[in-house]
Amino acid sequence: MAAHTPRTTDGPDGPGRVPGLRERKKQQTRDALVQAAHVLFLSQGFARTTVDEIASAVDVSQRTFFRYFANKDEVALAVMAEAEDYFIECLRHRPAEETPLQALRASIVKAWLDLGSQVPSGPGSIHSALELMRIIEETPPLLAAHLRRVADQERLVVGVLAEREGLDPAEDLRPAVLAAVFGSLLRSAHLAWSAEHLPAGPEGMVTVIERYFDHLGPALAGHWRDPA
Repeated sequence: MAAHTPRTTDGPDGPGRVPGLRERKKQQTRDALVQAAHVLFLSQGFARTTVDEIASAVDVSQRTFFRYFANKDEVALAVMAEAEDYFIECLRHRPAEETPLQALRASIVKAWLDLGSQVPSGPGSIHSALELMRIIEETPPLLAAHLRRVADQERLVVGVLAEREGLDPAEDLRPAVLAAVFGSLLRSAHLAWSAEHLPAGPEGMVTVIERYFDHLGPALAGHWRDPA
């Protein structure tokens, strides 16, 4: 995420330890690379931006860039990847009395709102990462990398749901079915937010996600047509 010092190893349950100086400096370099990449991607496009330009903007070498990121795809998706990881942690910590669907809804809302409130809205933040979503949809290599990440997250969701419910996902298909529905709902919400220029930032995204969740029950159960 965008640099905000001192960074702690915060989780859904609250603050953790404060990292040491070396760890903070490495994080600051990583943050700076993400910030520079976001500026360049949003101003001149993903395809026209080179790794050299990103590294030069931070005054580091190409070699340093590749210590942090394997390629341009990875730096473009870095903030969204961290947001997805934080969502998984939120899901792991939801109260046991919540139903799986309630836990998923509460976790995704908490993740977006927490990340939106904890970091600045400039380059390298969750706000600019959301702006990059439009570029992701228009750039086949980025979209492929993003969808691979979504598939990985879906498998993690299956594992977390199965663990919290005490199920064997190989025998009980409910975690896999719900994870697939949840993933499709999120993708539909993200596409709607991106295409319709709905309210900006994490709060706007949460509004759209909540609207889709509100329609999930009626879409899955009962008749759609009014009785004759």
